[in-house]
Amino acid sequence: MTAPTISFEFFPPKSLEGSFRLWDCVNTLAPLDPTFVSVTYGAGGTTRKLTHEAVSTIHRTSGLNVAAHLTCVDATKAETLEIAEGYAQVGVKEIVALRGDAPKGADKFTAHRDGFVNSIALIDALADTGKFTIRVGAYPEKHPEAADQAADIAFLKRKIDAGATSAITQFFFEADTFFRFRDACVKAGIDAPIIPGILPIENWAGTQRFAAQCGTHIPQLISDAFTNATRDGTTDLLSTALATELCDDLRQGGVDHLHFYTLNRPELTRDVCHALGITPKARLQNVA
Repeated sequence: MTAPTISFEFFPPKSLEGSFRLWDCVNTLAPLDPTFVSVTYGAGGTTRKLTHEAVSTIHRTSGLNVAAHLTCVDATKAETLEIAEGYAQVGVKEIVALRGDAPKGADKFTAHRDGFVNSIALIDALADTGKFTIRVGAYPEKHPEAADQAADIAFLKRKIDAGATSAITQFFFEADTFFRFRDACVKAGIDAPIIPGILPIENWAGTQRFAAQCGTHIPQLISDAFTNATRDGTTDLLSTALATELCDDLRQGGVDHLHFYTLNRPELTRDVCHALGITPKARLQNVA
């Protein structure tokens, strides 16, 4: 079996230390030849400017294909499309189009009076420009705000029909979770690629909080394993083994592309990629 193609997600730095961490992450993972790398927005669009700076710099200095996250939060339609146009002007041609999380302190998303009401409206507007490859998010265990998975998948189909060309899933712990979701998407008439999102677990306590927020089920076996590994100081070994096994199971099930949530800490992701037979192909040049 040939090695899968891969992609990585980074987040923009908020401090000098964070900047060094991001560039170390890019420098470590770029030689693995990702198909693309994405850069996130903070909750409520709080890192909009930082995201733009990180996207532009990574694109300019690394030669990587960068996909910029773009959300509907706290901006007019004109402002959002101006940001997209700025990406196009510097040569960034991929966007991950998302509704976005509610601003800090708010209990739900509320569209800006002059903004896009949801991700479908944003995707439609971006598609009309003809300038971008558009990717979207997907939830294999349904979005926390969706009535049920059928409704969530129907909404995903509307996003694909509006112009998105692929979907990247939220993280999950078991390959069967992804396979059930993929099968349901196909049954619903979705023919765009569904890319599984993989989270090599850097911090178990943080992962538990994140899973609770996005509705990701944690199998008891994995919870018990991390309890023991935390006690024994072997969490990195466990994380690498579990992520590698998950990726291998996905590959056996026909998945040919894996998207890694790096959290700007590259070591675990690098080790998992190496275990999957993905080896460095080139050295990163001209990192500022």
